[in-house]
Amino acid sequence: MGQLTPVFAGFIPLLDSAVLVAAKEIGFAEEEGIALKLVRETSWANIRDRVAVGHFDVAHMLAPMPIAASLNLTSLAVPMLAPMILGLGGNAITVSTALWQVMSELGSDRNGDPASTGAALAKAVTRLRASAGTPLRFGVVHPFSGHAYELRYWLAAAGIDPDKDVEITVLPPQLMADALAAGQLDGYCVGEPWNTAAVAAGTGRIVTYKQAIWPDSPEKVLGVTRKWAHSSPETLAGLMRAMSCAADWCADPANSEQLTSLLAGPDYLACVPELCRPALSGNVRFGATTSVARPDFLKFSGGLAAAPSPAHGKWFYDQMVRWGQADYSAEGEADVRTIFSPALYRDALQIEVLPAEKSIRLFDSVPA
Repeated sequence: MGQLTPVFAGFIPLLDSAVLVAAKEIGFAEEEGIALKLVRETSWANIRDRVAVGHFDVAHMLAPMPIAASLNLTSLAVPMLAPMILGLGGNAITVSTALWQVMSELGSDRNGDPASTGAALAKAVTRLRASAGTPLRFGVVHPFSGHAYELRYWLAAAGIDPDKDVEITVLPPQLMADALAAGQLDGYCVGEPWNTAAVAAGTGRIVTYKQAIWPDSPEKVLGVTRKWAHSSPETLAGLMRAMSCAADWCADPANSEQLTSLLAGPDYLACVPELCRPALSGNVRFGATTSVARPDFLKFSGGLAAAPSPAHGKWFYDQMVRWGQADYSAEGEADVRTIFSPALYRDALQIEVLPAEKSIRLFDSVPA
């Protein structure tokens, strides 16, 4: 093999960084002639900014972030693409044990049904406002994130106004459980293992999760600037081939323990393996006495399943418009469809069958 091409990739310490980690550590990137350099970051804003200024060639990125950057909705906005999906699912909504006690008394489902848990939370919001006078505070990882839109959708479907009835604040994923324990948050939506961390500490209880709210929806994507994608097409194609193989490796149950050990290591999540194991194994501990078997809680897949869908991008764009982050325009929607186009990924993997537009249907059965 000749000289390897260096590719610098930023990531946040979450389980769904697994595809990048496996691409490097198991050797799939090297097989494609790429020396993949992974750099752990502390916040999604740092990821966005370091991609924008060229410190990172690619990044583990929130699925809506390339849209927000391309539509000039964030600082250091530059045109970006989301040419590959890195994972489906993996998020959950966790509340404090005190709030869970109230929700449980009000009939909340113990196994994460979003309609039931939302209805119970709506009653809890009314009860607690009458007694305390202050709104509940929920954390999300970034304003332009699947977490923010899933939380808002779930709240709104239950009749809770996310902008009036509760307070939503932004916090890095790895600080969520500590903020909950300190009483600074009443709940949060975050990726694993930072829901399990609160459950294990006895301070939090998972009430619902991404796969129940919007089944098989994209969570993280490979984020790249259009400038880098256009200047390094062969490197990007090789990287996506490597990550497709890595995703299939991550999805194989036979590799679950090795993946758990890799991710828990000091260079990646730097946590005890017990925090990583539930979501990766599909046996998720929601509370002290409740475990739920959901093999699809966090899904990795290469091949056609990792191709982005313009319909998914449009859903994120629709949420930006719904919650006042963007004004709708036909030009904006067309740009979003380009950002989530499967064309680059399809060409890289030489997939001849065009991916079908993904249907969008959330838990309340309202087509979006």
